Order: sequence, then structure tokens, then C-alpha cells
Amino acid sequence: MKPIITDQQRQFRLKSAPEYSQASFAWIVSIALSLLLLLGGYRSETGDFSPVLLTLSGAYLVFALLQLAVWARIRLDLIRDGSIRGGTRVLGYGLMLSLLSGNVFIATAAFQLVRAKKNAAYTLAVYTLLTTLLVFAVSALNLYKPYVANSFLTGMALLLVAAVIQLGALLFLAKVADRSVLPRSTAIIAVILILTALTGNVFALLLGLLLIARLRDGGGSAGSKTGQVIDRLSRSSTSMLGLLFILFLFALSVTSYWTFDYSLAIENNYSAILQPPSLAYPLGTDNFGRDLFSRIVFGARISLIVGLLSTIIPVVIGGLLGALSGYYGRHTDNIIMRALDILYAIPGILLAIAIIAAFGASTVNLVIALSVGAIPTYARTMRANVMLVSTLEYVQAARAIGSSDWVILTKHVVPNSLAPMIVKSSLTIGTAVISTSSLSYLGLGVEPHIPEWGNILKLGSAYLETHAYTAIYPGIAIIALVLAFNFLGDGLRDAMDPKLD
Repeated sequence: MKPIITDQQRQFRLKSAPEYSQASFAWIVSIALSLLLLLGGYRSETGDFSPVLLTLSGAYLVFALLQLAVWARIRLDLIRDGSIRGGTRVLGYGLMLSLLSGNVFIATAAFQLVRAKKNAAYTLAVYTLLTTLLVFAVSALNLYKPYVANSFLTGMALLLVAAVIQLGALLFLAKVADRSVLPRSTAIIAVILILTALTGNVFALLLGLLLIARLRDGGGSAGSKTGQVIDRLSRSSTSMLGLLFILFLFALSVTSYWTFDYSLAIENNYSAILQPPSLAYPLGTDNFGRDLFSRIVFGARISLIVGLLSTIIPVVIGGLLGALSGYYGRHTDNIIMRALDILYAIPGILLAIAIIAAFGASTVNLVIALSVGAIPTYARTMRANVMLVSTLEYVQAARAIGSSDWVILTKHVVPNSLAPMIVKSSLTIGTAVISTSSLSYLGLGVEPHIPEWGNILKLGSAYLETHAYTAIYPGIAIIALVLAFNFLGDGLRDAMDPKLD
């Protein structure tokens, strides 16, 4: 007779199984996306649905229902046996077919389901392959356009070679990732993976470096703080999906130099004005006949570059000022912090508008305008961290043995004060992306002719009643990128929390 399982034990079994939460997230999001695709495919002018989007919506719905059935099976196994049965894990291979519809949510859950024991290397290998496949699939849509870039075939060939290499690395790691000592061939695979990162796949770079670190540590899991952070982060499905979207956009921005034709995004085509979504124009065209799909892809470059630079610059400057202020205190603290208080009193968006109005609208001025207003917040954060770390025993010991202030700051204080800064920066990049798009929407961002999500949204807002897709798609892109950075920031905060050890 089987023992009776209490509600508390049942909840513990379900929460302790990452496959259960991933399956739940996958089928819920897939159903939501299916409805969005169905609504997006409705043509108000003709009263029918786009065949392409209707088919894609049906595919998402079918895989969502299959994922729901697998989720119910996982739940039953966990409640009844406390673990997932092998027969249930085999179902994950069938769910991998969801890649054909571009459903990365179900595909990710499927890759995680098929293996009972997973580590950071295997998880990164999965996301490495998914990123390349997504970039390849999105780039392949250019085949339906009137013409393609001259380097299109070269770029697609490179992506295909990278995908084959990464698939081989995934199969290799599925066999050896759990071994206490990795084979010597792992070094060769790591180097090749790093070379595939030239396509913009940062996951491949991270995986290659992680494998090299494991080889140096004798094959065990990386014992460094960085290795522990990567291991914890890889267990969070929402954080990894957020990172997947960010790095997918980055990889697409890099490969678009070869696979996309820039002229489709900037040159007027009066014979294709306000065309609805189709195979030739997957997201339709704007009021100048420019391909929205190409414009959003090229606009990702501006959003990522401006968002990252306008975060990195205040992190460096604010971190330096905050470190000096918190470490030396007294007069240094008063001078630096009172000056920053004056800057902090000016609303960031108004300061950005004033700077751009004075020096003109350009990408460089936009980065400077967004960076200046964010310096005080990072300085305050760094100052508080440095003041706390400076009181710890190892800092006092360094002073006792006669170490200089510069050595103490660079080797002991600042490195141990960076974790909150990293988490804060990942959470505020999304704000920088919104500010970039907002200023461009107001005509104070990048030049109007340059593809940027705020510019695209501004033009599309004039056609919300007749051609809503011209504003909906860039709006969805902005929302998705901001959510991705927020998901990543939440995951980094948990991964870098020492209390969770």
C-alpha cells in the first residue's frame, strides 16, 4: 500500500522539479501566442485571415495542447512517484518538432525534459543551438523578397555550418557532461564553438569558455563564483528565455550584415505602400513602401547599442565616483555626492531632451543624453556597497599589512561590490531601451530616416485605425526586449545572492 501524500509534500515535489515549471510556462505562453497570431492574422479590410498566420496559429495551438498533455503526465509522475518516468521523458523528443513552427518555448522545455541530469554546459548547448536555428529561420524569410543581399548565400551557409557544429557539440555534451573528467577532445570542441560565435552567437562563446574552465578545474563543475552564477542562472527557465531573446536579437543584428539588404529598410517603394503582411513582406510595409520586417531587424541594432552603451557608461563613471566617495569619505564624499545631487535633481528625460535640443539629434548625442542622467543612481549604489565592504575583515587585514589604497580598492573593495551593480544595470537596460524609443518617437532620438523602433512606431501610430500592424509590431518588439532584460535581471539577482548558497 502506497503512503498517503500530503498537500505540502505534493507542492514540494512539483516545485522542486524544473521540468514541471518549464512545461507550465511553455503551454500557457504557446496558447497566448496562438491567440495573438490569430488576431494578428485578421484582415479587417477583407474580413478574412492571413493564411500564413492562421497556419502558424494552428501549429502553436497544436503543440500547446501536446505540451499540456505532457505537463499533466509530468504532474502525475511527480505526485505518484516523486520523479519523472523515463516514458514521460521520451515524449520530449516529439515536442522538439515544435522548432519547425519556431516555438522556442516548447522546444526549450522539450530539451530540458529529455535529460534527467542537466548542468550549465548542457543548458548552454541547447540555447546555443536554438539561437542559431532561430537566426537561420528568420533570415531564410528573405528568400520570398523581390531580391536578397549579395552575401545572402554566404551568410546562410555560415549559419548552417555553425548549426551543424553546435548540434554535434550538444550531442557530445549529452554523453560526457556528467563525467567527473572530461575527455581531451572537449578542448577542440570548445575552440570550435568559440569560432562559431563569430556569427554573433554569444551563447557559443559562453559555452566554449565554460568548457575550457571545466578542463582547467579537472572536469568538475566550475567552482569559481562566475561558474556558480552561470550554473544557478541556467536553472531559471524565464531568465534563460529572456537571455535567449536578447542574444537572438544580437546574433540577428550581426548576421543581418550578410543576410539582409539594407535598401529594403530605407529606400522608398511607392508600388508597395502599406502592404499587409505576406510572405514577401512578413510584417507588411509602411507608408513609404519600406519593408517593416527589415526595418525592425535593423532597428534592433540601434536599440541594443544605445541601450547597452547608455547603461555601461554611467555604470563605469558612476561606479568610479561612488567607489572614491564611499572609500575615502569626508570631504571627498561631500564634494562628489553634493555635485551628483544637483544632477540627480534634474529629471532624466528632461535632461536628455535638453542635451539633444542643444546639440542636435544623433545616435552619439542620444547615448550621452541618456548616460548623464543615470550617473547619480549608479554612484549612490556603488557608494553604499563600498562603504559596506570597506568595513569587512579582509579589507582591514589588507590595510594592516601596508597595502596601498589603490591596491585595496582594485583588488578587494571594488570586485566585491560589483554584484549589485551588475544586477541593477541588467534591470535598467530595459528603461534605457524605452527611453531611446520614447525620444525617437518625439523626434529627438536618431535621425528620422534611420530604422529605429521608436521611429517605426511613430510612423505607424498615424495608421492605427487603418493599418494597425505598422504600430503593433514595433511596439511588441519594444515590450519583448524590455521584458527580456527584466527577466534576466531577476535571474541575475537570484543567482548572485549569497544567501541562496
